[in-house]
Amino acid sequence: MSVDAVIDYQLTSGHCDWPRLRDSAQWADSSGFGAIWVVDHLAGSSMGGKQAYEAFTWLGAMAAVTDRIELGSLVTNVWNRSIGTSIVGAATVAEISQRRFWFGVGAGTSPSSSFGWEQHAVNAPIEPSMERRHDRVEELLDLSARMWPDTSGDFPTFITPQHIPRRIVGVNSVRLSKIAALKADGINVAWSHPRRDEFLAACREQSPPSDFEWTTYVAYDPALREEDHPTRQEMASLGITRVILLETGVPHVK
Repeated sequence: MSVDAVIDYQLTSGHCDWPRLRDSAQWADSSGFGAIWVVDHLAGSSMGGKQAYEAFTWLGAMAAVTDRIELGSLVTNVWNRSIGTSIVGAATVAEISQRRFWFGVGAGTSPSSSFGWEQHAVNAPIEPSMERRHDRVEELLDLSARMWPDTSGDFPTFITPQHIPRRIVGVNSVRLSKIAALKADGINVAWSHPRRDEFLAACREQSPPSDFEWTTYVAYDPALREEDHPTRQEMASLGITRVILLETGVPHVK
């Protein structure tokens, strides 16, 4: 299978201040990228930086200084907030921007992971059971499906954005791949993950809907914007619909 992929840009906040991030968002807005995605970390060192902006606050600010480009989180850690708070955060950005929001969600890290220290530092819950971490992703998907829109009357006056966010599951297991296919709007896998093809195949076996999004992230390389790049050709052969170019250092402004 071969598809024309949308090319997106992902930022981290640890290597510069807001004016540079604002300028980079505006550069991406005017440079033909489909969406800007941000990471969801509490501390900068997790991405090799000196600080970290709270993801939904930062996304709201970018919504105010851009005109066209869509916005996204990759991934929202389901343990950094209550799942209801994350759902409302995604809906808020979608409503402020009046554009599609790409609500990437992930299961979080284990207590022994090098990424776990930031949760420990602020006494945030961090679940040792991988099964329970995956359960929480599923709980978020189930709750958001009930809240957007709320036809049951269970969530009176909760925000329902005009553009319902697209829920993308960042996967690192076969189980999450299946959950993505059955309950979400798309899947995201690291292009460099050694089990990438296995995860994509496990998702495809569940027969997700035709508008399901097949996304991947890879280190920023401007050459990957060209369709004839060998890596882009390989991505196309796997049915990838969105390619997210992750800038881990100082973001581009021109």
